[in-house]
Amino acid sequence: MTAIRRAIGLMSGTSMDGIDIALLETDGKNEVRRGPSGFVAYESAFRRRIEAGLGEAKSIRTRNERPGSLAAIEQELTRRHGEAVLGFLSDHKLSADAIDIIGFHGQTVLHRPLEKLTVQLGDGKLLADLTAIPVVYDMRANDMVHGGQGAPLVPVYHQALAARVPAELGKGRPVVFVNIGGISNVTIISGTADPIAFDTGPGNTLIDQWVQDKAGIAYDSGGTIASEGQVLTEAVGRYMAKPFFVLKPPKSLDRNDFTLEDLGNPELADGARTLAKVTADAILEASAYAPDKPALWVICGGGRKNATIMADLTDGAAKTGAAVIAAEELGLNGDSMEAEAWAYLAVRAVDGLPLTFPTTTGCDVAVPGGVVVGSRK
Repeated sequence: MTAIRRAIGLMSGTSMDGIDIALLETDGKNEVRRGPSGFVAYESAFRRRIEAGLGEAKSIRTRNERPGSLAAIEQELTRRHGEAVLGFLSDHKLSADAIDIIGFHGQTVLHRPLEKLTVQLGDGKLLADLTAIPVVYDMRANDMVHGGQGAPLVPVYHQALAARVPAELGKGRPVVFVNIGGISNVTIISGTADPIAFDTGPGNTLIDQWVQDKAGIAYDSGGTIASEGQVLTEAVGRYMAKPFFVLKPPKSLDRNDFTLEDLGNPELADGARTLAKVTADAILEASAYAPDKPALWVICGGGRKNATIMADLTDGAAKTGAAVIAAEELGLNGDSMEAEAWAYLAVRAVDGLPLTFPTTTGCDVAVPGGVVVGSRK
């Protein structure tokens, strides 16, 4: 019998807005007891430093390179994660000894699956020293060694959560978990088969870039700006004609694989509305790779708070008799799910269980991953 461990998961996603943190008690298999979660925001100056670092990261050719300011950013980012953990422990009156392992994602600054190259900033050893808790990090690399794309990694956690879906919602058909972060990805769960997972296209990234460039606004809160605009069908067509959409899964994206160039230069609301439609259409296209028409789409991540995206998803899914719900309607937390997943993956990593599968990343065989550092004094 696999031991139940108490793990903390840390996620800093492609939106680069801060650190999600979550506590999980799990055996890394079917037992999942969700605990408290939290969020530590990056101030705008640090976010800008990371954004500038993305440009410097384009010159990276081997995983350990840290050109320009990236080495300093990595140290600062790791220290912020350490402070987030210590603050979280204090807030919830927990000692470091009460935590068995930390799952540390770090900050992705480069993801080129065709080159078998993925780079996440984050010093696992430093984090272990700062928190006095063992850390699992670098969970994507071993997948690439075995022919995978290094993403997505969350699907095995989605599969564990799918047990919460009531039979009347699942209807014996596939259930799709959707994460709308900077990039959107899906996990298609059908019975006991391995999950099918892949990136679907842009999530919030292009919308964020658009409203920032056009109006100096960090993001379209609630989809309010988009709700006042019109869909520019020609621009939607340009995005949906991209070669990425004819690739069969598994497939994954770098944050910069889609740009604002295909949008043109419409007014603010029309641009936001059009990009919301692109996000939704790209997600719904995923149904083509399900073994049957999905019955339910469970939406996680920041994009579920964009009412315009959610309305487009609801309208599109209804055409095939499917329902769309936010994660909270299943008693889950759509903000902390990726952080929870990293806690879950950390426990699997410690026990040598597979993190990725041929149907999720394209790896040759189901493979474990992660580097474990630090130990109890």
